[in-house]
Amino acid sequence: MKRWVIESWIILLRLEWVIRIQGLRRMHEIVRQQPVVETPIRNVHPHALLCRAMDYACVLYFKHVLCLQHSCATTLLLRRHGWKAEMVIGAQTVPLASHAWVEIGGAVVNDKPYMTEIYQVLERC
Repeated sequence: MKRWVIESWIILLRLEWVIRIQGLRRMHEIVRQQPVVETPIRNVHPHALLCRAMDYACVLYFKHVLCLQHSCATTLLLRRHGWKAEMVIGAQTVPLASHAWVEIGGAVVNDKPYMTEIYQVLERC
């Protein structure tokens, strides 16, 4: 678990620099381009443990991690460990708000399971 937390923290740091230097568009491209690493299913780590490691990394991070960075990092981590994760960005009109989360096979894995009922999906990548 410690290794996954460190890996997660490094992904968060990398995305921090991408956001600051290259912008959100580049961060979006990185998520779109990250392939799912082909791993024999018996060797795949449980996605719940990987998501928990990312949550711990967010707690240990030097600043507050917003949902977009958290979801981008979680998607990258899961794909590196063989999961076909998909980052989802949604919005609602009243009150005006947006949110990002991660799904595997249509199920939310890093947030509350009813996100698709609250937010209208704008983008999947």
